[in-house]
Amino acid sequence: MSDPSPNITAYLKTFCGWSEGVRAIMRKYSLEFQEKDIIKNPAFRWEMEQRSGQPLSPCVEINGHMLADVSGEEVERWMIENGVVSANDSRPDAPINAACTDEQHEAMAMGRMPVPGKIKFLD
Repeated sequence: MSDPSPNITAYLKTFCGWSEGVRAIMRKYSLEFQEKDIIKNPAFRWEMEQRSGQPLSPCVEINGHMLADVSGEEVERWMIENGVVSANDSRPDAPINAACTDEQHEAMAMGRMPVPGKIKFLD
């Protein structure tokens, strides 16, 4: 049985294939969640590292359980296995297991963000 209102906090990057995969799962299941952008707000990155015990993102905390360095696919699987959601066959609106491109990583490292809507996914 699915939880009608899970408490979800997602530590995500502004523009990132992995982060967009987590967002896609939240949209697929119409789940409300608190998004903490670790790029726009370095305090959220610090908070994520303290709560998860490691520096890699995305990290998603669901009802007090931290999923560290996960893909949207892993978040979906955990939520189904733990009764947070019931499986459904609808397709997510973005890849749920795709990395950022090298260009995205370089732009983030240099403080240059890609133009919204221009995310490229790797197969």
